[in-house]
Amino acid sequence: MRFTLLIPAIGLVAACNTVAPVGGTDFNTPSYQAQREAQLAGQGYSGNPLVPPPVVSQEPLPGDGQAGAIAPLTGGDASDIANQTAAALASTSGQTVPVAPTPNNTAISDEQDFAAVSNRRSIESDAARIEQNRQTYEVVAPTAVPQRGTDGQPNIVQYALSTTNPVGTQLYSRSGFNLQAKAQRNCGQYASPDQAQIAFLSNGGPQRDRKGLDPDGDGYACGWDPSPFRNAINN
Repeated sequence: MRFTLLIPAIGLVAACNTVAPVGGTDFNTPSYQAQREAQLAGQGYSGNPLVPPPVVSQEPLPGDGQAGAIAPLTGGDASDIANQTAAALASTSGQTVPVAPTPNNTAISDEQDFAAVSNRRSIESDAARIEQNRQTYEVVAPTAVPQRGTDGQPNIVQYALSTTNPVGTQLYSRSGFNLQAKAQRNCGQYASPDQAQIAFLSNGGPQRDRKGLDPDGDGYACGWDPSPFRNAINN
């Protein structure tokens, strides 16, 4: 019984391994492989010939004098290539294409060419040019630096340079209650310590502190520091 079932199974496996020929030729058969090896080795083969590859068309391309022919480009200059391209386009489209003008290289300076310069200049012409430059030369006399204009406000830069005491060193007496809290509240009205210092000096500072901006009496309002201005002068 087992042998009876094995025979159909073997037949099915053999049928599955059979490769269908492609284009009328079975490329996986031993006969085809032997034929191919023989032809590659230059030997004859008595069997069926191999299927030849597609033949490349030997039809010539349009040449000179034929309709649709394009003249070959010659010359390595960019302007020549542009002109020939324009002519080729005009011949195929039937339209007139403007030809690009040939670039003019005469504008390039030849000041480094001794022969060219010597033909245009001489010792006499250079002397005349120097003399002309001397006549048009004008000496500008230096003038004093203009004074800084005043807008009615104290100059905090000048004030910083006129002081020497560091921040926090008391020079002026201050009296009252809760001076630090009052200074913190009033300093919040100014956008920067510089503006607070200007307002402080404009209202009797540093001797007087009418707005309570300098509670420690060092002459600097709302934490203003004169050190950056001093360092700029020393450096």
